[in-house]
Amino acid sequence: MLRTALRNVLAHRTRLITTVLAVCLGVAFITGSLVFADSTAAAYRAAMSRDYEDIAVSVTPTYRPGISGTEQYGALDDALVRKLSTVPGVASVRPAADGSVTLSAKDGTPMRADSMMGKFGAAYIPGADGKDSRYPLTAGRAPRDSGEVALDRGTAADAGYVLGDTVTLAKEGPVLKKRLVGLVSTDDSRVNAGGTLAVFDKATAQKLLAAPGHYNQIDLAATPGTSQFELADRVTAVLPAGRAEATTGRAQADQQSVLIDTKTHGYARLPLLFAAVSLFIGTFLIINTFTMLVARRSREIALLRAIGATRRQVVRSVLAEAALVGLAASVLGFLTGLGVATVLPGVLDTSGDLLPSGPLVVAPTTILAAVAVGVGVTVLAAWLPSRRAARIAPIEAMRTAEQPPSAAVSRVRGIVGLVMVIVGTGLLFSLSDATSATDDNLRTALFGAGVLMVGLTVSAPLLAGPVIRLLGRLTARFGVVGELARENTLRDPRRTAATAVALMVSTALVSGLAVIEQSTRQALDAQAAAGLSADYVISTRDTTTAIDAAAIRRVADVPGVRTASAVADSTISAGPYVKTISGADPRTVDDVMKLHFLSGSAESLGPGRIAVSHSFAREHHVTTGERIEARIGPGTGDRDRPYTVVGVYEDNPTAQDVLGYRTEVQEHSHLRDSVQRILVRTTDGAVSKELEKHLRAAVNDSPLLRVHHRDQLVQAQAGAAGELMTMVFGLLGIGVLISALGMINTLAMSVSERTREIGVLRAIGMDRSGIRRMIRLEAVCVAAFGTLLGLAGGLFGAWKISGLANGAIPQYSFSLPWPTLALVVLLSLAVGVVAAALPARRAAALTPLRAVTHA
Repeated sequence: MLRTALRNVLAHRTRLITTVLAVCLGVAFITGSLVFADSTAAAYRAAMSRDYEDIAVSVTPTYRPGISGTEQYGALDDALVRKLSTVPGVASVRPAADGSVTLSAKDGTPMRADSMMGKFGAAYIPGADGKDSRYPLTAGRAPRDSGEVALDRGTAADAGYVLGDTVTLAKEGPVLKKRLVGLVSTDDSRVNAGGTLAVFDKATAQKLLAAPGHYNQIDLAATPGTSQFELADRVTAVLPAGRAEATTGRAQADQQSVLIDTKTHGYARLPLLFAAVSLFIGTFLIINTFTMLVARRSREIALLRAIGATRRQVVRSVLAEAALVGLAASVLGFLTGLGVATVLPGVLDTSGDLLPSGPLVVAPTTILAAVAVGVGVTVLAAWLPSRRAARIAPIEAMRTAEQPPSAAVSRVRGIVGLVMVIVGTGLLFSLSDATSATDDNLRTALFGAGVLMVGLTVSAPLLAGPVIRLLGRLTARFGVVGELARENTLRDPRRTAATAVALMVSTALVSGLAVIEQSTRQALDAQAAAGLSADYVISTRDTTTAIDAAAIRRVADVPGVRTASAVADSTISAGPYVKTISGADPRTVDDVMKLHFLSGSAESLGPGRIAVSHSFAREHHVTTGERIEARIGPGTGDRDRPYTVVGVYEDNPTAQDVLGYRTEVQEHSHLRDSVQRILVRTTDGAVSKELEKHLRAAVNDSPLLRVHHRDQLVQAQAGAAGELMTMVFGLLGIGVLISALGMINTLAMSVSERTREIGVLRAIGMDRSGIRRMIRLEAVCVAAFGTLLGLAGGLFGAWKISGLANGAIPQYSFSLPWPTLALVVLLSLAVGVVAAALPARRAAALTPLRAVTHA
């Protein structure tokens, strides 16, 4: 029986190749997803992790909100360094003044500006030998004063700097210009994973990254035999109480590991979705292939049973054949998956500056997963056909046609499918009154859509008859050829449904996601345009940086600028909620923001008086004139203060959740007395490259700042929708490819089954072109059937889910992307035409005599 399985696999190479490719796609995305996730995690681990192997204890300042940098780092000075060096068990003391510094490349392009990590600044602190072992020089010399800087040699190469160039950088606020005097190397994995490193003299680094004359961390190494916990206790005993604290290197490494795991958790989700889709619809191809295989080999199997093969042996033979196919697909899919993992970073990292760099990581579990999925899916998909094969009795060798399924089986299938469709539809209709995308609502939506699609899959053989007959009115225009195509498609509804289901699933996913993407994009466009009157927005990249106060004045003085209104961004805590607050000037806010107040006005803003968005008011059950206890800023020790609500406005992304008085927000912001945005209104709404150039010059081309006009802001708002569109076309590509493979397989085997029939048609006068046209029309009917079911399921699901999106984006409304849907329909029909090309040529090549005498 094993030799029989091997012979059957090798005897049908075309069927083997198409089935292997179908499974290969699923395995490739599984492998690619796992390798990408492992590689990204390893790269992030390198980019985020310090090496704590030689650090026993680290001394850091105790966080105290609302105090200046000098007070924050006041305890960590040279006196404490000397004191710590005398603690028993301390082998060495290494102070550091480290932080985040953003560089511009030589051409002015910001480096890793949108990344929250990978932008390092450090102090060059020489030891007794006059060198800093952490940053050995490779060229030039170490920086000696505030006008000099050294760069990591990789950073300098990426930025295009050479010794003697002027380097542009910024910490927060003003842009700094420093001369490059040296190149260093480092073992810091965070830098080697694609980060940037700027090294300053000690005094400059302390002033820029900590506080003048102070450090922000002191690392201690332990003598042999001294445990980290023991040394931490000794160090704690000599630290000033409440101002500094000691943490073991092991504890820091554990905290770091949790952070990295959290950061990398979601990166494999999108590729795994592709894998799940490809495996799901590929399963139908495998089931259909092996079902047709068993039907076609009924005589062969019956003869095997007649000469003594048991049912168990027949099952083993079919499953062995499936296992061989699955193993070949696993190997090919694993190799293809490595290519997928190589391409994925470029697909997911649209900014090109967020994902760290690193080599591919292939874990043993990935190889096992590839084999388990490839072989497992194929064998499971072939299990039902194998059981059907085992039931073939020797007398079946006398039959010439496949027996249709019993009426009882069809009735059960119909009832189960109908129930699932009703349940799925009911779950989606239960979301009609939903106004927010809560976890429960999202789970209900996903579960309902899944049940609906499974119900359509189960019901597909029963739906095939009515739908194909309806489509047959179109094919009838081709005369006898069209009628034959329709009848051939209706000959086996199960086969037609199984072939169409792959296209149905991909069409449903693509159409549903395309609708959501189109509706979201339009909503974000409307939201961005509705909330902003300003023509330009100059903004920091996060709330931990600020715009230089002098830059605000320079922007206001740019020719063509009518209004330059500064906005301070921070957070506001009210009860368990933490929301965003924008501090604005009530005198100019109406000139730069489009605020639609439901009650009250912005003119009443002042100390202790705030305006809130409609969503905020609804969540906190407040109206104009009421008071709310809240706290502005990140301070955890501050008490809540009473704020009077002077207005409620429609949700506005420019004003954010709460609108406050700028001076008050600045006082409690992450960076005291700072602003994060300048909203610029130009004369007569003028927007030009020349004006943008002047605005960038006014902020010294700071790498910390963005300068966008309104259209650019709208495009940035739609960036997330662009990722969704990438997913849409990716899923469309998978569906098209697997559907094409399934149709090629089905039509090729169907032509082989109908060899005699085709010979008779040729004998009574049908020419080769008629045969080819008949096969193509069959494929188009199947493709149209799958497309119609998929469109119905996908559009219905997207329509019912629109209420959840409307709760998150008030401007969201159901919108059909007609060009995308038309493209989906055309591609689906094209799949039928392309898939039928080879089988049609093979059928047309048959001579009448050879076909009629085919045994």
